[in-house]
Amino acid sequence: MISDEQRNQLVNAALAARDRSYAPYSRYRVGSAVLTEDGTIVTGCNVENASYGATICAERVALTRAVAEGKRDFVAIAVATADGGTPCGICRQVMVELGSEMDVFISDSAGALLSTSVRALLPDSFDGSGLIASN
Repeated sequence: MISDEQRNQLVNAALAARDRSYAPYSRYRVGSAVLTEDGTIVTGCNVENASYGATICAERVALTRAVAEGKRDFVAIAVATADGGTPCGICRQVMVELGSEMDVFISDSAGALLSTSVRALLPDSFDGSGLIASN
């Protein structure tokens, strides 16, 4: 459980990241911020591409950026959009893989907040526990 102050910092970081998004095609700007166990906040924004399949969502930018910086223990993630849109299915799957116990805070541009969890966003999810490594 995170404090109200941490939650507010996380949501504000996601709102600020939203301003840096690159969304010339959809004009749907998204910002995200992930809180690590050591208190670090790592941000991300959506980055679109004319080849739509190459677009990467803000949630995945924040999470993969944190992993690249050596962070692995995630406590919470915030997502900020104009209308409070929730993460897409791919982002939900990545969230399960990297932080299935994370709290999730979804904000619209006016600051209205939905609090949920990764498990609530993707119940009965698939994870790596059933995979068998073979050489």
